[in-house]
Parts: sequence; C-alpha cells; structure tokens
Amino acid sequence: MSILLKNGSLKGEKNVDILIEKDLIVKVAPGNSIKDDKAEVFDLTGLIVLPGLVDLHTHLREPGREDAETVATGSAAAARGGFTAVHAMANTLPVADTAGVVEQVWNLGRKVGLVDVYPIGAVTVGLKGENLAELSAMAESNARVRIFSDDGFCVSDSILMRRALEYVKAFDGVIAQHAQDPRLTQNAQMNESELSGKLGLTGWPAVAEEAIVARDVLLTEHVKSKLHICHASTAGTVEILRWAKEKKVNVTAEVTPHHLFLSEVHCQSYDAKFKVNPPLRTDKDIQELRKALAQGVIDVVATDHAPHPTEDKEGEWSSSSFGMTGLETALSVVATAMVETKLMSWSDVARVMSEKPAEIGQLSDHGRPIAENELANLCIVDPKVSWKVDAHDTQSLSSNNPFHDMTLKSKVVHTIFRGKFTMKSGQVQK
Repeated sequence: MSILLKNGSLKGEKNVDILIEKDLIVKVAPGNSIKDDKAEVFDLTGLIVLPGLVDLHTHLREPGREDAETVATGSAAAARGGFTAVHAMANTLPVADTAGVVEQVWNLGRKVGLVDVYPIGAVTVGLKGENLAELSAMAESNARVRIFSDDGFCVSDSILMRRALEYVKAFDGVIAQHAQDPRLTQNAQMNESELSGKLGLTGWPAVAEEAIVARDVLLTEHVKSKLHICHASTAGTVEILRWAKEKKVNVTAEVTPHHLFLSEVHCQSYDAKFKVNPPLRTDKDIQELRKALAQGVIDVVATDHAPHPTEDKEGEWSSSSFGMTGLETALSVVATAMVETKLMSWSDVARVMSEKPAEIGQLSDHGRPIAENELANLCIVDPKVSWKVDAHDTQSLSSNNPFHDMTLKSKVVHTIFRGKFTMKSGQVQK
C-alpha cells in the first residue's frame, strides 16, 4: 500500500503533501492537493517533515558488549529518535579493525532493517595507537568503510596520524579524531576549573583537546587529506576550527547534544550519568559551541550515543564509565537548545542532523532533498510538544541518559525508512 502524508510543513517552511510508493517519494505537491484513494493517509497538520536523521557517532557495542547494546536495540533507539542511518564506532570486542568485523556489523544492521548501519573502522590495530589497521581492506569490503576513528582513544602519535591521513587519500577516506592528549588527561574526571577543585575531582583541561585539534588541522593542511573532529567541546576548539575554515583546510567537526545543553555544574551531584568524555564544560563553552553550530564552523550534531549497563554507571564517580545515551533525545535537545532560542531554523536542523552528516559519510541514500524520485527516508516532528524524559522508557538496553526528568521541546512522532514506518505515532515498528 502507498502512503500519503498530508499537509506537513517541509523543514518548517511550506506545507506539502507527499506520496510514497514502495521505497520512493513519487509526488510532492502543495498541502491538501494530492488525492489517492488507495493510499494509507496520515494527516501531518502542524508537524515538521525533515529528511531522515544521520548520526556520525554511535556506539552499538556489538560484537562483544551485548549487555550494554546490540545492533538491534541500538537500531530501535535510532528509529525512535528519527534516524535512518547511523555510523557505528569501532570500539567493539573484537575491535572493528578488519574487513571481517566491519562486515559483521554491516550485515547485522541489514538483518535488523530499522536503519542503515555504516561501520566506522579503527585507525590502529586494537585501538592501541601503534600500527595502522587494515584501512584499505575495510574500505574495499562490502561495508565500504569511509570513516576511520579510534574514538575512545586519541591517535596521539604525530607520525602515525600523518600516515593515516596520507593513507586514506587513496580512497577518499576521512580520519575522525578523538582529540585528547593522553598525558594531559591522565586520571582526569571532569572539566578542569575552580569547580573541579572544589569537588576534589582531577581536572581535564580544555587545552588537552585544543592542542590535538590544532596539530591535526596543520597535519591535514600539510598532506591535503580529510579530517573530522569528534565531539568538539571547548571555545578554544571553536577558534581553531574557525581559523581552519578560513584557511580552507578540509576539516569538519561535530558537537554532541549534551555539550550544547549541559555544563560542568551538573557534575556537582556526583551522579555518574553526567560523566562523559570529553567532559561537560562551562556555560561560556556552551554558548560558543551553539554559535559555531549555527554559523557552520561546527558542521554537524552527532550523538556519541554511549550505552552502559547499570553497574558501570551507578558506582563511585571515579570508577564509573564515561558516556551517555543520546539517540532518542538528540532531536529534542537540539530543538530546545537551538530552535527554541532562535539560533537555528528547522531547515538548519536538517542541514546539521541529516544533509551534512550524509555528505561527510559519503552516503548517497541519505540527507537527500524531499523530492520526487528520492528514497523515502523521513523524520516527522511535533514542534509543539513539551515532554519529560524518562531514561527507563527506552529502546536501548541501557538507561544512562543524562536528560532524565528534564523537560524538552519538540518530539519525533514518525520515522520512515525506505518507504516503511520504523516508528509510527511514537511506537517502534520492529
């Protein structure tokens, strides 16, 4: 049966009807103008229609940590959040540093069928920062890996980073750097500031991120390759990125929803759900990150969805794992932080959460215009809703969501992936 979406607001700009047959959009016309007696009709009056969201930074944990997440549960969480494509990070067990492992993850995603799962390959063998992984083999595999990252660890060796940047040029690949100087952050627990001193927690200085970003921007300019900065978190990083963009260096960057919304003040509770890498920063950093995202200095929002089982997050702060879940709340956090504050429009949201991430990931089927003869990958949002987050009402296996009990604006109500509802009226269609 075909699907007829009636009178939805296309990126918040104009009302349209959208007719979907099989996996394609076959017609887009002014609101309330398409009639099709054979179609299943959905009234989208008052709702925003966006291209399906694309996440460049998701931890699905499988293989090896299926107690925290699986490709199936992570895909369901993604569908609930409005995503139609996610990039799965390499820090699995075994590490995704060979063609065999990335193909395993890719095939699991295809089998589940709720979103497209694109594996990210490790830069170094075992994420150990010693020898380059099988970059070419992963690029030539069925998973067609184009982004490589040791996320969770920094490629701190300058020679190794240069070699990686040079190597991926052969197949137009991207090195995504987790910017963290390991010596400057040894045993670090939260942002280095007056507050960290008061709380007795080892500080994590902003310069530990900024020094690596600056080095890698210069290396990228030197070898003429592609660099992506994971989870930018400081005002200083923004300034380096601004300089790099002015110099036309081929660098892109992401910011997480939590770094747009939460600050180091939340760490005062010693609640480890606020423990994340990089750490929550200051209000000044938040304001600079928001401005940079609105201006395009930071290119995309990426969730860094990092599920953990309860026992890994409910101990003492110092012994608890770093990381937060984020797929199911990402759109709402961005809407609250950026749209409600008038810093961005819904068209801008489509750019930073769908179009630009798809471009960086070199995805031909995502981030596309909502137009005739395009694949029907859509995210449909109610912008009028205010809702309280319940971390335990989740499709993920883990509930370490830092927005628990907070009220957010806007909510995804439908997700359509390749012409089929993967979430309908808030219910994931497994």
